[in-house]
Amino acid sequence: MNLEAVRAIYMFEMSRWGRTLLQSIVSPVLSTSLYFIVFGAAIGSRIAEIDGVSYGAFIVPGLVMLLLLTESTSNASFGIYFPRFTGTIYELLSAPVSPIEIVVGYVGAAATKSIVLGLIVLATASLFVPLRIDHPLWMLLFLVLTAVTFSMLGFIIGVWADGFEKLQIIPLLVITPLTFLGGTFYSVGMLPPFWQTVTLFNPIVYLVSGFRWSFYGISDVSIATSLVMTLGFLALCLAVVTWIFRTGYRLKQ
Repeated sequence: MNLEAVRAIYMFEMSRWGRTLLQSIVSPVLSTSLYFIVFGAAIGSRIAEIDGVSYGAFIVPGLVMLLLLTESTSNASFGIYFPRFTGTIYELLSAPVSPIEIVVGYVGAAATKSIVLGLIVLATASLFVPLRIDHPLWMLLFLVLTAVTFSMLGFIIGVWADGFEKLQIIPLLVITPLTFLGGTFYSVGMLPPFWQTVTLFNPIVYLVSGFRWSFYGISDVSIATSLVMTLGFLALCLAVVTWIFRTGYRLKQ
C-alpha cells in the first residue's frame, strides 16, 4: 500500500476540516446542550428512569450515535464530491494511487472527524448527567465501526450525487428520521408489541442498542446481533465501493 498517498489524502481532508474547526466543534456542543435542555426538562421530568438509568443519561448514547451517523455521512460525501465537482478527481485517478488507498484516505479522514466530535459530545454530556461506561473497549469498537461504516456510506453518496442538494437527501430524509425512530430517545420495549416488531426492521436500532449496552449493560437486542448487523452493513458498503471502482461509476464519466 502506498502509505504516502494515503497520508496525503488524509492530511488534505483533515486540514480542510481544521480551517472550520471552531464551527465544527461549537455546533455539535450547542446541539447536544439544547437536546439536554429540551428533552431533559420536557421528557425527563415525566420519565425518571428507563431500565434503572436516569433519562438524561439514557439518551446520551443515542445523541452520540445521531451525531456520528450524520457527521460521518456528510463529511465523507462532501470530501469525495468536491473533487468531482472541481474536476481534480481525474488527477487523483490518473496518479499511481489504488482505489483502496483513495478510500482509506477519504473514509479515514471522515471517520476521524466524527470520532473526535463524538468524544467531544460525550465530554459535553458528562457536564449535564453522571455518565458511566461499563464496557469502554466495546464502546470504542462500536464508535469506530459506526464511524467507518457511515463514512463509507457517505463516500458512496458523494459518488452518486450529481449536485450539492443531493448530498443532503439521504442524511436528512433517511438517516436522521431512522435515527430518531431507532431508540435514540426511548427504549424499544416501551412501544406496543406491534411497533416493537416494526422497529426491529430499522437498522439504526441495532447500532444504538449496541452502543447503549457498552455504557449501561442494557439493550433492546442482543450485543451479538448488534455487532453482526454493524459488520454486515460495513461489508455491504465495502461491496458497493468495490463495484464503483471496478465499473468507474460516475468517476470516469
